[in-house]
Amino acid sequence: MLQNKKIILGISGGIAAYKAAFLIRLFKKAGAEVKVAGTANAFEFITRVTLESLSENSVYDELFGQQNDYTTEHVALTDWGDVFVVAPATANIIGKFANGIADDALSTSLIAFDKKVFLAPAMNCKMYAHFSVQRNLEFLVNQGVHIIEPAEGFLACGYEGKGRMEEPEQIFRVVESFFNEHPQTLRGKQILVTAGPTHEAIDPVRFIGNNSSGKMGFAIAEELAERGAKVTLVSGPVHVSCNHQNISIHKASSAEEMHNLCMKHFSGCDAAIMAAAVADFKPKIIQKKKIKKEETGKSLHLELMPTTDILKAMGEKKQNQVLVGFALETTNEEQYAIEKLKKKNLDFIVLNSLNDNQAGFGYDTNKITIIDNKNKVFRYPLKDKSEVATDIADMLEKFFTR
Repeated sequence: MLQNKKIILGISGGIAAYKAAFLIRLFKKAGAEVKVAGTANAFEFITRVTLESLSENSVYDELFGQQNDYTTEHVALTDWGDVFVVAPATANIIGKFANGIADDALSTSLIAFDKKVFLAPAMNCKMYAHFSVQRNLEFLVNQGVHIIEPAEGFLACGYEGKGRMEEPEQIFRVVESFFNEHPQTLRGKQILVTAGPTHEAIDPVRFIGNNSSGKMGFAIAEELAERGAKVTLVSGPVHVSCNHQNISIHKASSAEEMHNLCMKHFSGCDAAIMAAAVADFKPKIIQKKKIKKEETGKSLHLELMPTTDILKAMGEKKQNQVLVGFALETTNEEQYAIEKLKKKNLDFIVLNSLNDNQAGFGYDTNKITIIDNKNKVFRYPLKDKSEVATDIADMLEKFFTR
């Protein structure tokens, strides 16, 4: 955990500065000490009193402030801290950090800090996409700075896109994982993971899909990345995100798009864990215009055809890779899972049952059974999906050592 860890929280001038209060509470609750360094503009969005009350420490925001404990506060502060977390990190502070500009309390402290730095960007989506910001972020990543990527969604400026600061809970988890690093048992491994549903278009506005949230696949990807693996994550349409630097995310909407991406990356992988809930059928004909209710009469008939069986195609193509499938069943669960294991040429299969409470689509918990290609069955109790991901990764490692 974060007991007795010393965290410097940098706050720059963006609307997301109010979230710093929640982040401080999370760090403090976990046993960490927190000191805040902020830009002048940060205090247009959150008050000094709030930050000092929550952190139980004075705020550093002036290079030569009378309240400073030392005349070289930026040096003393950075000697004190174990990690530096800047949330929100505006385009301005990112640019200063990347280019060695130190002209205020926060930027000076960043330049003086020689340990791990985390940046959580927050800005308008057009600003985030600008070549200068992307160039600066890429440079900082190459220097070992951990970028906690912003989420997509509605922004305070009225736009919708990528630029919203990641939620405090996720930032907390990223920092926590730094202090609880897994042994790098999968370093050097390339692993493909799929997650989420696929959407099979009916017309330009409608689709056939399912309720998969992608949480399980994303948890698996993060667990593997924590163990040192380079992860290629092929994700269907989901509302979850991950920020690990070892994960490369590729978006797919339909089963065909996911198939193409998986086949492209599979040959270069040591293993693949296929957690996505791929649609089994798709409309035979996709209407080019929106289907109008008044034009269809009392009923609408859709002719469906099978989608490409991605798992089967990979099972036929695999050479030395470890291939892992998922099965979600409602009846005869283990029987169907074993049949799928054999037909698809899998090394092991992860079985979910919709008959288990708090397991499967949408939940933060899951209850699984793993069946391997030697007909060994491993049953697990209901757990958080992050813990389930640990169990799956542990099983994968056993196959690498066989």
